[in-house]
Amino acid sequence: MKNLKKLSLSLVALGLTSQLALATNGDNLIGVSPASRAMGGLGTGICLEPTDAIFRNPGWLARQKGFNLSFGGILFMPQVKGRVSAGGVDSGWVSSDANVFIIPEVAITDQINDQIVVGFGAYGVSGMGVDYRDKHQNLGQMHSNLQFMRLVPAIGYKVNKKFAVGAALHLAWGALDMGYLDSGGNNHGGGTANAYGIGFSVGFNFKPVDNICLGAYYQSPISMKYRNVLYNTDGASRTFEDLKLEQPQEISVGIGYRPFESLKVGFDIRWINWSDADGYKQFKWDDQWVFAVGGEYKVNPKLALRLGYNYAKSPIKDETNVSTTRNKTIPNLSGVFSDSNIAFFNLIGFPAITEHHITMGFGYHFTEHFTLNMSYVYAFENKVEITDTNGTYYGAKNSQHSIGLSLDWNF
Repeated sequence: MKNLKKLSLSLVALGLTSQLALATNGDNLIGVSPASRAMGGLGTGICLEPTDAIFRNPGWLARQKGFNLSFGGILFMPQVKGRVSAGGVDSGWVSSDANVFIIPEVAITDQINDQIVVGFGAYGVSGMGVDYRDKHQNLGQMHSNLQFMRLVPAIGYKVNKKFAVGAALHLAWGALDMGYLDSGGNNHGGGTANAYGIGFSVGFNFKPVDNICLGAYYQSPISMKYRNVLYNTDGASRTFEDLKLEQPQEISVGIGYRPFESLKVGFDIRWINWSDADGYKQFKWDDQWVFAVGGEYKVNPKLALRLGYNYAKSPIKDETNVSTTRNKTIPNLSGVFSDSNIAFFNLIGFPAITEHHITMGFGYHFTEHFTLNMSYVYAFENKVEITDTNGTYYGAKNSQHSIGLSLDWNF
């Protein structure tokens, strides 16, 4: 417990310096730890690392032994392109300059006794970003950078050999910077705005027999208000305004199976409720069903190889004949927007549209107490296109490469 207290402050400080912009399952990472990401984002029905026991399903926390420290990060490399064709002028496909980001993750767990384990984690888990400044005029010099991280103290309790439960408090920090030029050449950027929120998660795991495990968790929504982030240049009111973006609730169930000692496989289903989250609801995001499958094979006592797949349909869909009538509101902006305006924001500013991911990686035990874990995730390019009733075309393409690494110690 003493070690946990000493490390917590330094981990918080490190986490608050994170810079990220990403989009995988919506604007959420498919997983945090390299082990999870290498196995398709698993972590509900099978426990892979202490990191996943804190961030994803706290029901696994009570099964962590001794003291564990994990320190790592993700090199995230999105390849985003936007296109706008309006009034006979076509931008063609233009590449965003926002294409390399580093996302940190740290976690520690400490076993208090045979039944109770406590943990703390700091993760960059959500975000999006593009940069079309100095690009074709049709893209409006759009630039955006949404950063969202969670500081998560958690506790797990092992009821008996077969059943364990856990809970976590999610202290959230977010930062949003966005700006664009409207058709009149007015700049709506208000600079970077910070926001804070709080949520929770609860979970359990159940092992009916030694080689089968079941798990489930619920993660609450977190309400975030980014103050003075957009400048209203419409009409007589010229003020900085707030934008509300609520990170959605999610529910997940999963199963893990070990057919023999050197092989384990898992399958998770996760529901992300974008359609009821303030901000995303007004941006017309659909809910997502996330399907993750993966496996780990131990070649020998030191080396484990991992493989996985993750799929979730894009929350932003193709549309035609989208209305240009301004009759939509977005909390807490005073302006009134059309579905065509929202299409521009989604596809040019926040193109969270990837669907299919293949994942792979490995873990190598250098010593009894030290392990290196690595992952590689490729999100196949996906394209979404929207046309409004005036014939204006909006398009986005998004593919991603990412490499994850963590250094893990256990004592």
